[in-house]
Order: sequence, then structure tokens, then C-alpha cells
Amino acid sequence: MTQHTDLPSDLLPATVREFFAAHVVRDADTASSFLTEDAVLVDQGETFRGKEEAHAFLRDAGSEFEYTTEQIGARRVDDAHWVVTVRLEGTFPGGVAELDYRFTLRDDLIAELVIANHAA
Repeated sequence: MTQHTDLPSDLLPATVREFFAAHVVRDADTASSFLTEDAVLVDQGETFRGKEEAHAFLRDAGSEFEYTTEQIGARRVDDAHWVVTVRLEGTFPGGVAELDYRFTLRDDLIAELVIANHAA
């Protein structure tokens, strides 16, 4: 089990905080507004290129399930790279998942987001 956050949410860049807030409530339009036009989004090994493909992913991912999302960790790698760890609980297979959202920022927008299982 992951330890709770080592970096308070309010110390994350505004772009990351606001993207994540929109993503948690499944507001794909707002979440997508924080992406660069050439953004790359990778989820569990599947790659979505460009803002349009990323928006479709954000709109549709997990829509067939009910789940809650809790931020349980966050850290700064460097000025352009941030990681937010979340715990999902819901009706999807397995019922519980801990995921890392690895953000790469460029010009105050998200250029890359990699969503992967959190390494225990």
C-alpha cells in the first residue's frame, strides 16, 4: 500500500492541479484544455497522439465503471516533470488500483501524460 502524499496538492503546478480536478469529475473538455496540441497520452501501454485523440480517451476511459479517485501521493521530479499517485476503487475488474500520472509540462501545458500502475 502506498504512503499518503509527500507533496501537498497546492504545491503542484496549477496546470496539473486543474487538469486533475477536471479529470476526476470526468470533465474531458476542461481537462483537454490543459494539453498541448501535440500532446501524447499513454495509458497502460496504449498511446494517444494529439489533443483530439487525448480528448477522446479522457472522455471515454472508464466510463463503463463507477469508481472513486483519491490522490495519495505527489512529487516533483524537476520543473517539467511531476507525478501524482491516485487510488481508484470501484466496479472495474480487481476493484482497486493505484496509478501514477506522470506529467511532462511545456509552456505551462501538459505535453505528455503517462498513466501506469504504481510501483509498490
